[in-house]
Amino acid sequence: MEDASFWENTDAANQVIKSCNALKAWTVPFNEVKTRFLAAKEFLEEIEEEEDKELYQELLLELKAVLKELEELEIKKMLSHELDPNSCYLSINAGAGGTESCDWAHMLSRMYLRWAEKRGWKTEVVESVDGDVAGIKSITLKIDGPFSFGYAKAERGVHRLVRISPFDSNAKRHTSFASVDVTPEIEDGIEIQIEPEDLRIDTFRSSGAGGQHVNTTDSAVRITHIPSGIVVSCQGQRSQLQNKETCLKMLKSKLYEKELLEREESLSKISGEKKKIEWGSQIRSYVFQPYTLVKDTRTKAETGNIQSVMDGDIDLFINAYLKEFGGA
Repeated sequence: MEDASFWENTDAANQVIKSCNALKAWTVPFNEVKTRFLAAKEFLEEIEEEEDKELYQELLLELKAVLKELEELEIKKMLSHELDPNSCYLSINAGAGGTESCDWAHMLSRMYLRWAEKRGWKTEVVESVDGDVAGIKSITLKIDGPFSFGYAKAERGVHRLVRISPFDSNAKRHTSFASVDVTPEIEDGIEIQIEPEDLRIDTFRSSGAGGQHVNTTDSAVRITHIPSGIVVSCQGQRSQLQNKETCLKMLKSKLYEKELLEREESLSKISGEKKKIEWGSQIRSYVFQPYTLVKDTRTKAETGNIQSVMDGDIDLFINAYLKEFGGA
């Protein structure tokens, strides 16, 4: 990279930088953990002579922090699929339950936005369809960060909510469902052949805030890939051209992942069985009443701190999934 001719070939230079960053993603945190551990080891030898209980407690806290970072590296090591390091698109669709499910889909979108924010990842709302009364019928988020696909793919499946409905005047308990799907973002350098005659492109008016922000043109775009049946849409940009470009990028990502899955003959292993968004097909349950509990049906990981989970603290479930299924 320090060579004077490094930038003569931009594509090659970008590949080198990408490889370098991928290595740094491992070496930098490992060296930091190693340095902190060796420093703690030296500190232990010093405080053994003084027999200071307060210093022992400080050392214990430091070792716990080092252990946590080491565990995160071990979990990250399980993300070995070639698409795991990529950014991703995360889509949420409201299921059975009407207004309740639309509100639940909105709650989940907030949870994932908070989760990404805690990890320092960038997020963008690519497409969103409001519910008839409240919440959202569907939403697609772009999560831009290293290994965001590898971690987020643990969230694929149906999420079930049990609570006393704020929309029910009789204050009865309701069960709602929403599905989550995750697709890796692919790089521009990967060639995916898409024939123009295989596409049906529809434009429509974007939904959203009114007033001065109302969109009076048909700038939103929906693209249907006829052979595969894959449908993508985008209304996050004000320009129809920009929305179309984003749609094509999302479509290429979905087609590339589909091609990989077929090539590896591991569709059921990587993405799991597609299930209906209803009772009995959930991967995780969130119970607000009569008690508070979030429990993953795949790993049995659970916590009673439901508010923390809804604020984005979902690594407990993601890490448990990666440990049990090896990042598959």
